Amino acid sequence: MQYKLSEISGILGSAYPGNDVVINHIFIDSRNRIDRMETALFVAIKGDRHDGHDYVEELYAKGIRNFIVNKGFSTAGIAGGNIIAVENTLKAIQDIAANYRNTFSFPVLGITGSNGKTCVKEWIYQIFQNTKTVSRSPKSYNSQTGTPLSVLMADSASDLGIFEAGISLPGEMARLEKILHPDTGIFTNIGDAHQENFTDTEQKTAEKLQLFKRSKLLIYCSDYRVLHRAVSESEHRYSTFTWGYGDECNLKILSKTNIRNKTVIKIKINDSVLRDKIGDEAEFEIPFPDSASAENAMHCIAFSLTEGLDISLLKANLANIAPVAMRLELKKGINKCTIINDSYNSDVNSLTIALDFLDGLTQHRKKTLILSDIMQSEPDEKKLYLQVSKLLQSRGISRFIGIGEALERNSGYFVANSNIADCKFYRDTDKFLSHCNKAGFVSEAVLLKGGRQFRFERISRLLEIQVHQTVLEINMNAMVNNLNYFKSKLNAGVKLMAMVKASSYGHGSAEIAALLQYHRVDYLAVAYADEGVSLREAGITMPIVVLNTEPDNFDIMIEYLLEPEIYSISSLNIFLKTVSGMGISGYPVHIKVDTGMHRLGFVENDLPELCSILKNRQDIKVASVFSHLAASDEPGHDAFTALQIERFKRFCKSLEKETGYSFIRHILNSSGIERFPEAMFDMARLGIGLYGVGIEENRKYLTNVGTLSSAIVQIKQVGEGETVGYGRHGTVTAPKTIATVPIGYADGLNRKLGNGKGYFTVNGKPAPITGNICMDACMIDITDIDAKEGDRVTVMGDAPSVYEIADITGTIPYEVLTGISQRVKRVYISD
Repeated sequence: MQYKLSEISGILGSAYPGNDVVINHIFIDSRNRIDRMETALFVAIKGDRHDGHDYVEELYAKGIRNFIVNKGFSTAGIAGGNIIAVENTLKAIQDIAANYRNTFSFPVLGITGSNGKTCVKEWIYQIFQNTKTVSRSPKSYNSQTGTPLSVLMADSASDLGIFEAGISLPGEMARLEKILHPDTGIFTNIGDAHQENFTDTEQKTAEKLQLFKRSKLLIYCSDYRVLHRAVSESEHRYSTFTWGYGDECNLKILSKTNIRNKTVIKIKINDSVLRDKIGDEAEFEIPFPDSASAENAMHCIAFSLTEGLDISLLKANLANIAPVAMRLELKKGINKCTIINDSYNSDVNSLTIALDFLDGLTQHRKKTLILSDIMQSEPDEKKLYLQVSKLLQSRGISRFIGIGEALERNSGYFVANSNIADCKFYRDTDKFLSHCNKAGFVSEAVLLKGGRQFRFERISRLLEIQVHQTVLEINMNAMVNNLNYFKSKLNAGVKLMAMVKASSYGHGSAEIAALLQYHRVDYLAVAYADEGVSLREAGITMPIVVLNTEPDNFDIMIEYLLEPEIYSISSLNIFLKTVSGMGISGYPVHIKVDTGMHRLGFVENDLPELCSILKNRQDIKVASVFSHLAASDEPGHDAFTALQIERFKRFCKSLEKETGYSFIRHILNSSGIERFPEAMFDMARLGIGLYGVGIEENRKYLTNVGTLSSAIVQIKQVGEGETVGYGRHGTVTAPKTIATVPIGYADGLNRKLGNGKGYFTVNGKPAPITGNICMDACMIDITDIDAKEGDRVTVMGDAPSVYEIADITGTIPYEVLTGISQRVKRVYISD
């Protein structure tokens, strides 16, 4: 994409008074690393939770000079910038993308539906990548901003464009249709996703169908009756190509058979044109046994056949189709390394996104990129790798390892990059593995970015810490969803403190803190000084408050710029003694008030002495005053909560009057944010809600963050009258199939879940825990479940949920989450 600013002004119908710069990169996220600032254009989008205008001056200071802003925004702080003012910046970027789409000489495939969009897109890409130059949406970019960004990333020299479109509100698809107006459409299916914003499934179906109102062909499964009826009754009179079990389908499924973890699909060709080319029937094999994969494959088959792809090539490509790596994985590596596995997907756009993720990891100064040949559209190999080498110039990459013949041929571009100290190249993955010295990877972040044929999972296994099969998988996107939900509850200007104490409620410290820093949370809070020190050593630079301060640690807190909670006259005096003589001025402290919790904090009787000490102090300054609500989640105690709030107001008013300056006030925790908006003051503290736990009536808005899983290591038949486990409490009253899972109470699995009280989920079905839970293992009853050794087992996630486990064990979700042992490997995933 290349536009002059004058051309963009013309597209938007806006006046443009600045220099006529050529733009080749448009972005909306101020945190993105920009390689050529002079040709980049920032569009400041105002959303429900974030406003890009808040970061315009920050970007200007970094060197960005080209902006699209809403009319009325003050541009005094960016004098000299090239500014286009519009009524609505979101519409502006959509209009630019729509204009760029109109220049495409290649056909566009648009995909929508409730599920399967990304998988269908990636599989069609795999099928055609060796016969066509394909541009496609990176990852799952399918929103009101993601779709236009995807289009703007497309290569104008492509043979095919594949783009997703997703919606959550009425009226959104009409805007995406103007951007994409696909030549061919695939409607994957219709289900319950985002149903909460539509009156019924029929309304949502009709809304999604708007994407295809100008399409020449619509592909869908006519077995979805709501969808089929909507298409049939629509005023648009779609030209359709259908598949399913009905006789009227263009492709009728005759049989679908699972054979050794594969699915064989036999179809009847009812389309006369296709029948003349390939015969009456055809059979396809995919290397997946599940029905969702079969459905996704049928969409790919239908599209490929309508595109005229040779059926023998289609069969061969489907038989070798690779699973779609939907999510980037962050894992602990050997020698204090962090491994970012984003393999199976290698193109310039996805590489840029992965490098942005790498930029957000602050715990390692040294960063290594292991990259395979990019098997994608650019016909000019030299141009492609010159582009990649330039992309890496400002990314802080310490070491570059290129794997593949094309990278070897173009190694000179990377060697000439003076910003990369160490470059090595290998013909293939085997050659790299044979020369790899594991001891050479120490305290660094390693990004693996490779095409699926290079099998980078072998490199990942080599560099990961090898632990047992029990894993806590932490969904970073779910955490961001929860963060944004609570941000949406805050009044304008209210700050947010995120609690990362107790290893972020069991989810991991540095990784979560880096994510929160990236998303511009105002403060982090830890329980003890050593937690704060670890975060500082991991590269966290934002303000960190230590809640449970210990006087012996005040000196180290000052050394690491950690801000103490002060909760008593004695702790205040000790801290003042520590800072005296250091030449410190205005060191921030946070005053804790006891309004009824009766744990830590000043009470109202302490006010005179506290004010006397703080008045006219130069060495310290009160940054915030706060208190804890004892029962904000329990409506039966709302009167007491109101009393606490009133006590807090009085305390703050008196302290502010005596000190002569204002400070941040905060009393609300996660449930308080949801239930007491009138007490929001200047900041709120987000704890358990960040991790997906909330009050019952609002749980539907939160997303589970952590999924604890393991694997079946042995299956055996146990006869009637036998027992299972220690103490012989698991009595077998009828022949049972018992599976052993390597997770026990040493991993944090509560023994109260044993003897049938708790369960795991195996292949979608509940499997009761049988007998007593052991230290390192437990046994489950899989008598009525089709399972085999090696199958994954959900210990805690969607089912059973943390709420279920807490209820069974007579505790609270906090204890369940923080009780997960540190010997359980944490794996961080992100779309």
